[in-house]
Amino acid sequence: MSKRNTMPDYDPVPSQRGGASRPPKKKKKKGSGLFGRIVRRFFLVLFTVIALILVAACLAMNLIFNGPSPAARDILTMSLLEPSGTKWIPGLFMDAETLDSIRAREKSNLTDEFSNTSEIVINKDTAISAGTDEWANYPDGVRFESHSGDTYNAHIMIVRDPSKVYLATSTENFSPSIPGTRIDDQIETEGAIAGVNAGAFFDNATSAPEVGATPEGLVFSKGVCKWTAGSPPNDKGFAGFNKDDILVVAKENLTKAQAEELNIRDGCCFGPVLIMNGEINQEAYNSNSGWQPRTAIGQRKDGAVIFVCIDGRQAGSAGGTYKDVIDIMIEYGVVNACNMDGGSSTIMVYRDTYGLFGEAGTVQVINSYSLLQERPRKMPTFWMVAP
Repeated sequence: MSKRNTMPDYDPVPSQRGGASRPPKKKKKKGSGLFGRIVRRFFLVLFTVIALILVAACLAMNLIFNGPSPAARDILTMSLLEPSGTKWIPGLFMDAETLDSIRAREKSNLTDEFSNTSEIVINKDTAISAGTDEWANYPDGVRFESHSGDTYNAHIMIVRDPSKVYLATSTENFSPSIPGTRIDDQIETEGAIAGVNAGAFFDNATSAPEVGATPEGLVFSKGVCKWTAGSPPNDKGFAGFNKDDILVVAKENLTKAQAEELNIRDGCCFGPVLIMNGEINQEAYNSNSGWQPRTAIGQRKDGAVIFVCIDGRQAGSAGGTYKDVIDIMIEYGVVNACNMDGGSSTIMVYRDTYGLFGEAGTVQVINSYSLLQERPRKMPTFWMVAP
């Protein structure tokens, strides 16, 4: 009878095989290996596409910045220099001297330092054109119109009584440790019927809590000087109402002493001045200021206040230039006007007193701000309209 082979599949005695014993190999699961390869290939393709897009964007910008069209270069440059988050990009493609020469074209050619208050004669009961009453259907003294251009949609708010317009502040005592507020919250705090974003503020293009907490440059609110520190972008100017409710615009940032001499009750820094004493700032008008969301304030000869908010960075509205804002202001008979903070700050709100836009009594956002924002951004100053 033959003996049955009872040897195991592997050698249990390491010394007889010259090494450690090894268990039988486990078979890999085909599913898990396939899934891993798919994931790796997906991310490889994704990163490749992103890299190609970035390279293409850099090549395109380099072509514009250093190509044959100075006009296209200047428009792109100014469009990138104005937002805090992209102002570093032009410096990657151009030298500092070229950048400075493009920036210099924004500077004002206006001869006067301040606007002449005698240009305004406040008459809250006079219509802008004979035989019409523009306020017949607006008993709260605030009305809205819209205006469209080739690259933008604009929203115009006209306030009948300039004494109702004032500068609200996010806090009584500005500090980097006290965050700014959002305009939809501030209008409730103030009990106001309308509001628009106002002046310059600290913004280092990050999400730091101090962004929007403190103004840049002089701030007067309700006859009190609230802030003097910092400097607005390029020392661009100042806009504020004096105690006679006349809008004063200045080419440069004012000192506290200058503002007190001019009897400023409410005002803040930004710019450039767009119109002074009926004269257009030709440097701003002719410059390639780029397409951006924009906010501006102006005043007609009869004292009515004009606010303009232009939508931008959107599929249906790329944005407007200084020229676009000036054209709108001139159309509305404005004699003094100044650019305010724009970009993602541009916002116009209204307490819908009579249900013109929706449910009566609710606060409506009149313009369209960035799709990337769930709510208006935090800021330290706001133009408000008292009821």
